[in-house]
Amino acid sequence: MNVVEKRADKAPPATAGFANQPHPYNPAVPFSLDPVEAVRVNLSAAERRTATLAGRRTVKKEWQAAWLVRAIQCIDLTTLNGDDTEGRVRRLCAKARHPLRDDVREALGLGGRSITTGAVCVYHRFVATAVDALKGSGIPVAAVSTGFPAGLSPLETRLKEIEASVTAGAREIDIVITREYALSGNWQALYDEVKACKEACGPAHMKTILATGDLQTLRNVARASWVAMMAGSDFIKTSTGKEAVNATLPVTLTMLRAIRDYREMTGHIVGYKPAGGISTAKDALAYLALVKEELGNDWLQPNLFRFGASSLLADIERQLEHYVTGRYAAFSHHAMA
Repeated sequence: MNVVEKRADKAPPATAGFANQPHPYNPAVPFSLDPVEAVRVNLSAAERRTATLAGRRTVKKEWQAAWLVRAIQCIDLTTLNGDDTEGRVRRLCAKARHPLRDDVREALGLGGRSITTGAVCVYHRFVATAVDALKGSGIPVAAVSTGFPAGLSPLETRLKEIEASVTAGAREIDIVITREYALSGNWQALYDEVKACKEACGPAHMKTILATGDLQTLRNVARASWVAMMAGSDFIKTSTGKEAVNATLPVTLTMLRAIRDYREMTGHIVGYKPAGGISTAKDALAYLALVKEELGNDWLQPNLFRFGASSLLADIERQLEHYVTGRYAAFSHHAMA
């Protein structure tokens, strides 16, 4: 049985060549305060809507396996620690190339399919190492940039960091915004900053991290999402993973609806990346279900949806191993993820 080939409302569609799918390009549009000021978010309604998700969107057995395989393909496998080494990055890249053991892949009917993660995400220091380790795999390297995670270094320095990462071989750049601009309502400054970063990215795909846990309200999250998209962000991303509060389902609902409204207004497509605190297969299923409900199957692909995660892959492996063997393995049973 090939779980990725399942066809039903409960399962994501099958697609070949996940890691090599072209990213949509979101050109910047002229800045306008109108859609920003028009934003309204009902916090209570958002919380109620997402609280019911797990009960309404439960998937079991082969359907769950199919969703979890898709989740693997949408992971930006990440290491962003102060004690990172070249050896750790190379092990992470090996895991990205081969995220499931051969026996599990065979039992799932995926022996002839290439299953990889969506990308590997590292600091600029390790971009060249990751590019070398992933050579020939088609898996892109994403570099966190612009003074990650605080984003408070001079703009000129941040732009040079982007350019250096692209030169080193990064095909995706994850930038961080100056939170002060969103908190003080200086939307023109935020637009100008993100637009400058987009220009510095050149051919690289740009994900804009809003650090939603620092933005205080869902209305600020929605407004910052709009400004980032108008300035040309190809993806909007929740968090650096270093804030006290990272990705949440209410924040995700808010950002997904901003993406939908932006597409309706401009015709441009923008991807979404929740990051930070997503560590279990159950979490991943909830986010995938919400994306499907709000944006449809087209967004259940790695060119439009990513998880920023490090430990998530290990739990997904455990769930898939349980599906094929009936037994749960210890986390230590799986290779580094």
